[in-house]
Amino acid sequence: MINRLTRRGLLGTALALPALGAVARGAQAQGRGPVIGVSWSNFQEERWKTDEAAIQAAIRAAGGSYLSADAQSNPGKQLTDIESLLARGAKALIVLAQDAAAVRPGVQKAINEGVPVVGYDRLIEMPEVFYLTFDNVEVGRMMARSVLAAKPEGNYAFIKGSSADPNADFLFRGSMEILKPHIDAGRIRNVGEAYTDGWLPANAQRNMEQMLTRNNNRIDAVVAANDGTAGGAIAALAAQGLAGSVPVSGQDADRAALNRIAAGTQTVTIWKDARELGKNAAEIAVRLAGGARLAEVPGAVQWNEGPQRARMTARFLAPVPVTRENLGVVIEAGWAPKAAVCQGVPAGRVQACN
Repeated sequence: MINRLTRRGLLGTALALPALGAVARGAQAQGRGPVIGVSWSNFQEERWKTDEAAIQAAIRAAGGSYLSADAQSNPGKQLTDIESLLARGAKALIVLAQDAAAVRPGVQKAINEGVPVVGYDRLIEMPEVFYLTFDNVEVGRMMARSVLAAKPEGNYAFIKGSSADPNADFLFRGSMEILKPHIDAGRIRNVGEAYTDGWLPANAQRNMEQMLTRNNNRIDAVVAANDGTAGGAIAALAAQGLAGSVPVSGQDADRAALNRIAAGTQTVTIWKDARELGKNAAEIAVRLAGGARLAEVPGAVQWNEGPQRARMTARFLAPVPVTRENLGVVIEAGWAPKAAVCQGVPAGRVQACN
């Protein structure tokens, strides 16, 4: 079972690393510490920029150097990117996989060259890879609990994540743990579920439109896998005059989603503080580049709940559900400015916006 961290522990705990030398200057400046390469799947979603800033800051603090490449949602380009990062001297890699299966040859090349790899937020199911993420099964549970509280019975639609990303199935598994007893009892009906290719909002909107058509608009709740897919689903609902009357979940605490929560068209987002995830990833990569074994990473656990049941070394951070009732938590933490969260929200409607 996954070790769960409290929010207090998440926000208050950092991996203690010694200073490794002078601070690197610029994204590719050469410090005295190790060169850390980051392979990003894409920069379409707002949150990856937040992650990157945290990674860069932690690498600079360790005196290391940051290299990066953007695969632009192309699995083939990501393989080329990884080869390039290795050729440019990366001593450890952080990989946000566009396609968990397609990226394996590039990761294996790094491992063969003695370069440690951190699978960032998305599972790369290889025992030699350190897996760092939030507890995504629990994220799924949190989304389902919030939607269930808002709509305890009726027709449910499931807008899942990318079929190429194991996280999509972890999320769905967690949601179904909460909802299956209600489905079995006949209080909830699963009237449609679909993966969202590439996690793209446009694909989520298309899926939602098709589900609405098949069910003559009789959909009472939507469990959407992240804020991007939630935005697509809400656009489809809005076109039918249903936005705000149908609860919709999401995750990532994107500013647009937080604003939708304040406005009443999205029910919940699960806040996974990307600043903590990025900071931890960088510190782990620096530690591994210095010769530490995977099991020596503070907070590491053994885990084998992936599709292949491979025995992984992992660390799981704790997520936080955000609804209208506790919307102020992201503002107070400096995650999102009040002006962005509350834009267009009438005065007096939401406590966090007063």
